[in-house]
Amino acid sequence: MKNTLIILSLLSLIACSCNQESRNPYNVRYDGALKNIMRKGDLSAKADLADFQTVKHLYALGAVENLKGEILILDGVPFISSVQNGALNIDDSFNHKAALFVYAEVEEWTSFEIPKSVKTYDDLEQHVDRVAKENGMDPDAPFPFLLDGTLQSVSWHVIDWKDGDTEHSHEKHINSGLNGVMENVNAVVLGFYSNSHHAIFTHHTTNMHLHVKTLDNQLAGHVDDLILGENMVLKLPISKKTDKL
Repeated sequence: MKNTLIILSLLSLIACSCNQESRNPYNVRYDGALKNIMRKGDLSAKADLADFQTVKHLYALGAVENLKGEILILDGVPFISSVQNGALNIDDSFNHKAALFVYAEVEEWTSFEIPKSVKTYDDLEQHVDRVAKENGMDPDAPFPFLLDGTLQSVSWHVIDWKDGDTEHSHEKHINSGLNGVMENVNAVVLGFYSNSHHAIFTHHTTNMHLHVKTLDNQLAGHVDDLILGENMVLKLPISKKTDKL
């Protein structure tokens, strides 16, 4: 009887592991959770970016430990933004730790032109979901995506949380550091889409978490809102179903 229970337990673990792999073919992983930051004030490091510096096709976003900046990594190249002496600073090193870190390894992308009718943040969220489904992606599995082109406008912030402040809100996160609106800017946006990770790596009102970098490298930060320009491109990952990270 005891041996039978052990075998059943092992089979259950294997089935669970296979199910997780099939539901997450794009290797989306995360360390930390928004709910622990917002509700518990846990700003401690959950990941060391130095551990990822040899991953060639790493795409990641998140927040620096103690909420002292924003994390964006595009194809293995880091753009870590922070507020230094009241000004925006972007560092290209992995010498940082993260309170929240969402990441995936993507070797190849497929491009789709975005229709002119897709303009707002809500439009984009619905469009990403629709295109993913139309191309055979599991709508219930998290996945990364990219936007390339000219944004008509983008509202952004780079967090610089006050030490010792234990009362968190989305508005306070936006206003704690630098924020602004840029118009008609050439940029790349990295997003992670999921309908099942609210309060983990997306806020409860959205299925997306987006970070932006301008092509001139003058800005990297969290996207609060956007309006898409014309001739923008959506890129979705081509699944390799590997487990390299």
